[in-house]
Amino acid sequence: MPGQVAALYRYPLKSGTPESRDFLELLPNGRVAGDRVLALRFADTELAGDEWGPKQGMLVLMNTPSLARLKVRFDDAAQRLSITLDAKTLADEPLNAQGRRRIADAIAEYALAQEENPLKGHPERLPLRLIGDGKTPRYFDANDLTAPEVTMHSRASLRALGEALGSSNFDERRFRSNIAVEGTQAWEDLDWVGKRIRIGALEFMIPRPKPRCVATHANPSTGLRDLQVLTTLTHTFGQERPSFAVAMVALNGPGMIRVGDLVEVVP
Repeated sequence: MPGQVAALYRYPLKSGTPESRDFLELLPNGRVAGDRVLALRFADTELAGDEWGPKQGMLVLMNTPSLARLKVRFDDAAQRLSITLDAKTLADEPLNAQGRRRIADAIAEYALAQEENPLKGHPERLPLRLIGDGKTPRYFDANDLTAPEVTMHSRASLRALGEALGSSNFDERRFRSNIAVEGTQAWEDLDWVGKRIRIGALEFMIPRPKPRCVATHANPSTGLRDLQVLTTLTHTFGQERPSFAVAMVALNGPGMIRVGDLVEVVP
């Protein structure tokens, strides 16, 4: 059944909090403008520049769940990144050399104070480096430039998973999707794998569901691992590999995705 775009998100800093948007711009290369344009890389990786690298060499939710507590805001025009914790500003800097250093150091200081982090006892990983040009969507989990992904989930699927977990307020921010859809049946989005869908004037192929890692166990508000999402997906819903949401490859564009756009399977 057709659905409707209920919410849109982008993530300027990899593993940073989402920015809720009224619209997303799809670039000619099929990626979302401003999405994963920055990341925090360990000092001991062999990669010296802004090129893509695996998340195991970065400070991310998978190894530092408390990153979920940091509020990230990015000003594209000014090329300025703001990091706040509750009402306190940890950094608000331009993306020049000095600003990048202050941002990276502030987040490293915060991470080192957390019970679970990959920096304590690993001085070789410091100083952190804030990488990315602030314009090129790049730091996704996979480096497949021939099939850039936009991600989408159904809120009906979200509710079904939340009920199985015993959570009455299950937050979709755990899954870091670009698009949340209302009006479909639970798990109908997974039935779209292998099909084409249309969102507004844009068309996408859905090659696969989106596999999940322990980053989804982190509560987006508290930064604590509080729910066993992966085992619930495999044990309760019978998935061989824990998956939630779908990956989409753009078939046309550039263009815009807007809240309220219809989402339907292309016959």
